[in-house]
Amino acid sequence: MSIASPPPASKRIGRPSDRAKRAAILEAATDSFFEHGFAATSIEQVAAHAGVSKVTIYNHFGDKRALFAASVECECEKIRGHFSIEQAREGTIRQRLEAIGKAMVAFLSRPEMIQFERRIAAETETDPDIGRAFLEAGPWRMKSACAAFLQHASQAGELAVDDPASAAEQFVSMCKGMGDLDRRFGAPADPGESLRRIERAVDVFLAAYGPR
Repeated sequence: MSIASPPPASKRIGRPSDRAKRAAILEAATDSFFEHGFAATSIEQVAAHAGVSKVTIYNHFGDKRALFAASVECECEKIRGHFSIEQAREGTIRQRLEAIGKAMVAFLSRPEMIQFERRIAAETETDPDIGRAFLEAGPWRMKSACAAFLQHASQAGELAVDDPASAAEQFVSMCKGMGDLDRRFGAPADPGESLRRIERAVDVFLAAYGPR
């Protein structure tokens, strides 16, 4: 007996009931992916927790891989607002860079995020596409948002950045520092050291990319 493919994702999602269902699906999926990982999460599980049918999930997202990507992207929206152009006028460039660094490190240091990254890294060994889906929906989007912020600050004369993408990588790497490895391997967090690391990262970044 052949198994029919899931119906294609709907292109007309706009009614309030559709938006409510989509939000419920994303919330249930994000909880499951973060708690159990990709492989151990099933569409049936998500549908039951969201109070919808499997067909509704397929109509909104197409397949499990797309649902995973949407869940990661939705989670990253919690921090992406810190890179918004609207906030680019609030405070000095130092204050905004420090705020971005603090928000990013706090976001990555949450226990559920640490657990999620470990699960996805383990699953990527057997399914590299999972790792790529995570990178595309999360870290690479965050890098683009950071680069756009730096480019806008340069155009405003607050920075002098020739390559925003590379500068974004440098800034993020300095803010995370060795603390990123510490959190991945279970070393106790030191909020004071984390704050000092971010402040020093901003010092170095402004020394390299401050207006000339």
